[in-house]
Amino acid sequence: MVSFSIFFALGVWWLQQQAALPNLPLYWPLAACALLIPDSTRLPLNIARRALVLLCAFLLGFSYSAWVAQARLADSLPDVWQGQDIALTGIVAEMPRLHERGLRFSFDVESVQTAGAFVPRRIQLATYDGSTKYPLQLHAGERWQFTVRLKQPHGTSNPHGFDFEAWALERGIRASGYVYEKSDKRKLAAPSFHPSYFIEHLREQVRAKFQRTLNDSPYSGVLVALAVGDQASISQAQWQVFTRTGVNHLMSISGLHITMLSGLAFALAYWLWRRSAKLTLFFPARKAAAIIGLLVALFYTLISGFEIPAQRTLYMLATFAAMLLLSRNIALGQMLAAALLVVLLADPWAVLAAGFWLSFGAVALIFYVTAHRIGKKHWLQEYGKVQWAMMVGLIPPLLALFQQLSLVSPIANAFAIPLVSFVVVPLTLLGTLPGFDWALHLAHQALALCMWLLQALDSLPLVVWTQHAPPLWTILIGTLGGAWILAPRGFPLRYFGLILLLPMFVIEPPSPAENTARILVFDVGQGLAVAVQTQHHTLLYDTGPDFAGDADSGNRILVPTLRALGIPRLDTLMLSHGDMDHIGGTASVLQALPVALLSSSLTADNPLLQTASHAQACADGQSWEWDGVNFEVLHPAAATKMDDKKHNNANSCVLRISIGEFHILLTGDIEQESEARLLQHHPNKLPATLLVAPHHGSKSSSSEPFIAAVAPRYVVFTSGYRSRFHHPAPEVQQRYAAHGAEAMRSDEDGAILIEMDARGLQVERYRKTHRRYWTHETSMGHL
Repeated sequence: MVSFSIFFALGVWWLQQQAALPNLPLYWPLAACALLIPDSTRLPLNIARRALVLLCAFLLGFSYSAWVAQARLADSLPDVWQGQDIALTGIVAEMPRLHERGLRFSFDVESVQTAGAFVPRRIQLATYDGSTKYPLQLHAGERWQFTVRLKQPHGTSNPHGFDFEAWALERGIRASGYVYEKSDKRKLAAPSFHPSYFIEHLREQVRAKFQRTLNDSPYSGVLVALAVGDQASISQAQWQVFTRTGVNHLMSISGLHITMLSGLAFALAYWLWRRSAKLTLFFPARKAAAIIGLLVALFYTLISGFEIPAQRTLYMLATFAAMLLLSRNIALGQMLAAALLVVLLADPWAVLAAGFWLSFGAVALIFYVTAHRIGKKHWLQEYGKVQWAMMVGLIPPLLALFQQLSLVSPIANAFAIPLVSFVVVPLTLLGTLPGFDWALHLAHQALALCMWLLQALDSLPLVVWTQHAPPLWTILIGTLGGAWILAPRGFPLRYFGLILLLPMFVIEPPSPAENTARILVFDVGQGLAVAVQTQHHTLLYDTGPDFAGDADSGNRILVPTLRALGIPRLDTLMLSHGDMDHIGGTASVLQALPVALLSSSLTADNPLLQTASHAQACADGQSWEWDGVNFEVLHPAAATKMDDKKHNNANSCVLRISIGEFHILLTGDIEQESEARLLQHHPNKLPATLLVAPHHGSKSSSSEPFIAAVAPRYVVFTSGYRSRFHHPAPEVQQRYAAHGAEAMRSDEDGAILIEMDARGLQVERYRKTHRRYWTHETSMGHL
C-alpha cells in the first residue's frame, strides 16, 4: 500500500511537469500491465510482478491526473469573449473577501443570457465600488444576475515565482473579471440550498460574528483564520512575525488542530457513552466515540475551507475510525499512504502546493521518530523528540520551497503549540456558538500573550536564516542526511548526516563571470523592474507596481526571486521616476534587502528617500564600472528640478549598460520630448542591442527618429495582460518591426532573461522555456 501510493504520487507529480497533456489512450492500457503476470512463489517472477505493480501505480497516477486535467481545461472562456459584456446568472460560491475598492468572490455560473456567449462553470469576480452610492452587499449562497467582463486566467511568470494559473486551475477557476459597474445588478429571490453553499454561508456568519464581537481587536483576523480558514484576515505584518518565528503552521487550520479537536470529542463521547449500560450493550463505546470524533473532524474540516493539511488529517482519522469499526489494526504508514492516495484522487494538483509536501512530510517525520521504538518515554521527552525531528527533518523542504529557516522555531513552537492548540483554538471554536461571545475575548487575550512572546523572539538578532534556492541534488542528499540524523539510537555515525546537509548551504548559484552581465527583466504585470547582476555587484532598476493592500511586486515577486537566485543585497537601487507602477515595490525591497545606494529622480520629500541609508539623484554624466561592465546615466539633465510633478515621466532615469560593442538601454517612462533630448545630446550612445521600450510602448513614446537611432536588435515591452492602458500600442509595435527589431512582451513571454558578454547576448523567454500544460497562451486579439 505504501509503495503503491508513493509511486501513484510520483506519476501525478510527473504529469504536472509536462508542457503538454499526453495522449491518454496510450497510457490507460499500460497502467494495467501488472495484471499480466500472475502471482508466483518463484523469486524472479515475484520481483518482476512487484516492479510492474509499481509501474502500474505510476502510470495510473499519470493517466488519472491527465484525464482530470483534460476535463478541467475543456471548461474555458473562448478568446472572442474576453473583455466583452456578458449577462449571466449564478450563485456566490464562497464568502466574499474585501479588497481596497470592493469585494472579491468565486461565482458559480448557472445560465448565460448573452446570446452565443460561453462562460466556464466557476469564475472569479471582483466588484469595484467607484462612485456607486450603494455598494453591492453580497453573501455566500445568494443567487445574482450580473453583467461581467472576463478574461482567461493569466498570471506573472518569473523564476521561482508563484504560478497563479496553476492555482486557478486547481480551484476550478477558469476565468476572472469584474462586475460591470454601470450594468443592472439584481439579487434573485431564490437562494441555493446546496450543502457546499450552506457551509460557505455558515463560514461567513462565523466571520461576521467574530468581527462584530471583537471589533478592531488587533488579532481578530487570526481568530477568524483559526475558525474558518480565512487567512486573508491576517495582516502582512502578523504573517511576517509568524513566518520568522516558524509558527505560521499554527495560525491556519493545521492537522494538529483537527486532531486535537477530534481527540477531545472522542474522549468526551467515550466517557459519556460508558456511563450508560444500555448504550454500551447496544454499540461499543470505543466505536461510537470514533464515529463522533470523525464527524467533529469532518465538520471542522468543512467549515475551515477544506485545505490540504485538514484533508490529510481527516482522511487519516477516517482510516483509523474505519479500522476500529472493522476491529482491525493498520500500520501508521499505511494510514498515511491511504490519506495520500485520497488527497491526490480528490486534487491531483495538490503536489504543486508547498503545504502538501510540508504536511505529509511533517507527519511522516513524526511516525519515523516515534513508531516502532523500544521502551516508553515520558510525554515531555516524546514532545521534545518530535520538535527536534521537525527542526532537522524539515530543513531540506523549507530551503527548497522558501529559501529560509527560522532559527528560533524550536523555542517558539515549545510554547506556541500548547498555547494555541489547547487554549486559543478550543476557546475560538466555543466562541462560534450562540451565547459564548466571552470565549472569543478569552481566546484573544491568550493569543495576545502568545504574540507578545513571539514578537520578543522576533526582535532578537539573527532570527531567520535566508539563502539561495539549493540545487535539487543537494535537497535529495539533505533529506537523506536528515533521516540519518533522526535514525534510532544505535544507528552508526548518526551525526554523519550533518555532512549531508552542508551542500544545501554551501553550494551557491554561480555568479556571472568577469566582463559578463546577467539581466532579468521581471514580469510584474503593468510596470517595470529589471535586475542587473555582475560578478560581484547587483543593480535593481525600478521595483514594479503596488498591487493591493499589503501586496506589491516587491514582496510578491522581486524579493523571493532575488533571494532564490542568491542575491542577498543590492549595491544600487535605481528608481527611474515616481509613478507607482515603477516604485510600488520599493518599500518591501528596502525592508527585505540591504541597499547600499538609492539613485532616483524622486522629489526630495518622497518618503522612500528617508528610509534609504544613502540616496542621490540620478543625472546625466554619472558612470561607473563593475567587474568589466560599464554603466552610464544618460538622462535627466543634471540641472533638472525634481520637484516638477507635471513632467514626472520626462525625469525618468535612462541607464545604458555596456560590454564592448553590446549595449542595453533602460528608459523608464520617457516620452518623445525626452527622446529628442537624448537624440540631441547623446546620439552616439543610443545604439543598443536590446532596448526596454520607453513607457511600455505607449503612443506618446518610441518616436521614429528615436527608434532609428537606437536600432535595437531586441525590444522588450513590459506590459500587463489585457491592461486598461492597452500597451504596447499597435503603431509602436509596427515601427519597431519596420526597423527589424525582434519584439518580446512580458505579458506573452514572461520574464526575459539575458546573458550579455563581449560575444553578444543570449535571450530566454521564461514563459516559453518553462511552459506547463496549463500555461496560458495569449492571442494577438487583446491588442
